[in-house]
Amino acid sequence: MERLPLSACLISGAEAARIGRALESVRGLVSEIVVVLNEETQDGTEEICLRHGAKVHRMPWKGFRDQKNAVQDLAVQPWILQLDADEELSPGLRDQIRGFFRGDQGRFVGARFPRKVWFLGRWITHGDWYPDRVLRLYRRDAGRWGGAEEHCRVELNGSVKDLTADLHHYTNPTITAYLNKFPYYADLYLKRQLEAEARWSSMGVIVRSLWRFVRAYIFRRGFLDGYPGFFIAFSTAYSTLFRHTRLYEQRHSSRPPGP
Repeated sequence: MERLPLSACLISGAEAARIGRALESVRGLVSEIVVVLNEETQDGTEEICLRHGAKVHRMPWKGFRDQKNAVQDLAVQPWILQLDADEELSPGLRDQIRGFFRGDQGRFVGARFPRKVWFLGRWITHGDWYPDRVLRLYRRDAGRWGGAEEHCRVELNGSVKDLTADLHHYTNPTITAYLNKFPYYADLYLKRQLEAEARWSSMGVIVRSLWRFVRAYIFRRGFLDGYPGFFIAFSTAYSTLFRHTRLYEQRHSSRPPGP
């Protein structure tokens, strides 16, 4: 089938175990694949990208937002499809992207779609993790990545179409991998709180953390995902508590009194 006027753009570190799935999912759909690797990546990721016909560049790590803008700047097609190394287009999403270019690319400057996570042996289809709509398909001259470093997003000038097929996300192969992300994102959040001179409120943190569990498990029906749904809701509440308690630690930690 004819390739679309579309550049698939990926940023990656050591992702030899997962990036092939992402690259295979865009094969025959896009006109070019552009990958930016961290300078230190030496696990075979580059060779996998090259076998899939990607143009590979190496850059020092600049953070998610700036790295995604950097790979976009290297693309030459008028449309961008941004993927992470742990994602893939589902067959249905491939078909809907083709349909978008047959009838909607003149009326919209972007498209968003739901992202579905594989976790603890099942697809998560409720709670805070789904539908998690993401805007990843957009016209190159209309969008740039902005927002906070830990929650960067495409900022787009123009109308966006909502697609219904899923982007598959294999972000947490193990519980340990999931929990290991907490300190990184908590550090980024603490930095923003300190820059904004945020005030600490114990009641606010307690209520916010409890609400995250209730919202995910009850109101967003996380209970329908079985035990994984409970674990996600509980750990999301804990991550909120952990992230906000970093500010408490920063403000109240000091040397213990001397003897």
